[in-house]
Amino acid sequence: MSAIMKTANRRTVLRGVVGGAAVSVGLPYLNIFLNANGTALANTGAPLPTCFGSWFWGCGLTPGMWEPRTVGANYEIPPELRPLSAFRSKMNVFSGMKVFLDGKPPTPHQTGHQGALLGHVPKAGTRPDHPSLDVLVSNKIGTKTRFRSIEVTGGGSPGQSVSRRSGSALNPSEVSPMALYTRLFGPDFKDPNAAEFIPDPRVMVRKSVLSSVSEERKALIKELGVADRERLDEYFTSLRQLEHQLTVELEKPAPMEACARPEAVEESHPGLEIDAVVKNLKLFSGLLAHALACNQTRVFNVSFADATSSVRRGGETATHHILTHEEALDEGMGYQPRAQWFNEIIMGSLADQAAALANIREGDGNLLDRTLLLASSETGFAKVHSLENIPMITIGSGGRLIKTGLHVQAKGDPVTRVGLTLQQVLNVPVSSWGTDSMETSKAFSEIFA
Repeated sequence: MSAIMKTANRRTVLRGVVGGAAVSVGLPYLNIFLNANGTALANTGAPLPTCFGSWFWGCGLTPGMWEPRTVGANYEIPPELRPLSAFRSKMNVFSGMKVFLDGKPPTPHQTGHQGALLGHVPKAGTRPDHPSLDVLVSNKIGTKTRFRSIEVTGGGSPGQSVSRRSGSALNPSEVSPMALYTRLFGPDFKDPNAAEFIPDPRVMVRKSVLSSVSEERKALIKELGVADRERLDEYFTSLRQLEHQLTVELEKPAPMEACARPEAVEESHPGLEIDAVVKNLKLFSGLLAHALACNQTRVFNVSFADATSSVRRGGETATHHILTHEEALDEGMGYQPRAQWFNEIIMGSLADQAAALANIREGDGNLLDRTLLLASSETGFAKVHSLENIPMITIGSGGRLIKTGLHVQAKGDPVTRVGLTLQQVLNVPVSSWGTDSMETSKAFSEIFA
């Protein structure tokens, strides 16, 4: 075996001194160690890392217009999913999924996504003290990147997020594409394909300060009561995540063939007119795709707007939410045409995200091929806040982890079956998920690859 191959297998590092401090630089994945397509390591066959995303919108879809008529493969795209037609072979549609209340009163526009993404419906007046699905996944696949996860929304408020680490720790959404660009590709961005890498001394100082604070935690915690200990533990959990981020910034990133710094985006003003929401989300879609391609993160979360879908057409005052309740059903059509119009626009925005991933080529495939994207809402029929037949869709296979192109029908089964399935295919060590009647150990094995 050649010396260079021995070096790669032993994962040695280059050692040096910067600003008087010792640093180590990991050996990059040179072409000689990759397969012919540049998608996996030649000696182990290990694939490029899997990415996960969640994509949330409020007010569901129109019953009878989004569910395929046939079960299994080769289904015909229903009307409201037509914007996603280009991804039918890479998409799975789950219908019939339900949230169980176990006697607890529902909170409109909250209970549905709590059940689907937290696996839990909280009691009245209490917080849903459970981590969301994306956090459970990021704990498994998101620990070796600069950002554990990235959250965005097109609706203009950081609180428009369904990602949370606990009941009191919401992961706020970025509302400005320009601000996200600066976070991702501004002065702190480390190009994984750059020939040279110089650790930032400022990062080294910040990291050493955090380390010393962490050491003092043990002495401080002895003086506190139970409630303060819990708060302090949550606080230091955030600090440990920040310290990990700083550690990542001190290491030379592995080369990523598809990584390219995108052009800077212009500032846009967030709002609830749907054209502005769609425009901002399209910018976010491109930035998130580049963030994955450059291995800045492997987990992202998108909220189209708020859970009540307070978006409106330009020049109109009636929001999507108001129309779902107040617009009469058209006797000839059998649905609410003005409210239904929003659904097609929202599905088009979801298609923008899938297209942004698919447009980044990687070897003989693209970024969407190694991404598993879950799209879901909080209601089945918004007019009555139904918690039955909540639409759930996956796009991408996460690197051939699941079969795609399927309509999976599970009438009356808990929505947690989808979350459990995705956790298991992503190697999260879990045999069951959910609470009370939402708990399930029954994954959708028919989609396992």
